[in-house]
Amino acid sequence: MRHGKKVNHLGRKAAHRKAMLANMACSLIEHKRINTTVAKAKALKQFVEPLITRSKAENNLTADKGTHNRRIVFKYLRDKYAVTELFSVVSEKVADRPGGYTRIIKLGNRLGDNADMAMIELVDFNELYNAGKPKKKSTRRSRRGGSSATDKAEAVVEETKVEEPKVEAAPEAKTETESESQTENKAKEDDSKE
Repeated sequence: MRHGKKVNHLGRKAAHRKAMLANMACSLIEHKRINTTVAKAKALKQFVEPLITRSKAENNLTADKGTHNRRIVFKYLRDKYAVTELFSVVSEKVADRPGGYTRIIKLGNRLGDNADMAMIELVDFNELYNAGKPKKKSTRRSRRGGSSATDKAEAVVEETKVEEPKVEAAPEAKTETESESQTENKAKEDDSKE
């Protein structure tokens, strides 16, 4: 029985599954987003996020730690170009993020076999989502008295009152008279033609 075993085997033997996840992780690091099934995307997320955490600069402060982490990541990815990209480009972008480096977006079903499809992407490399939000460094602070901020907000709201434009009923009556005059003119033209 498989009670409590949370690993999704994805219908593959262990060696095939590890090779597939390594290849998908290398593709994700290279292209920053890939399309796959939802189950594979969830398995890939669990596989690649600890590797991204190992690549961050704060975990590689000394030369010994940096070399050790590169070797551990290489053991999983088996691709030196992906490891170089991960430790140089990706780690700089995700330096401020305390986890949750990937995002899974469901896309619908595949035409051939109706499998649930998803796009998995690196969060910091999506320029559309990040364009509207200014970057700010998150700091953990205790709560302070916020009464002065709420008083200022209420004062601003009171100062800016919006005047509603008045709607006039006269144009509606004008359109009715115009349409009546147009029908009368058409009737006169028809009479003159006959």
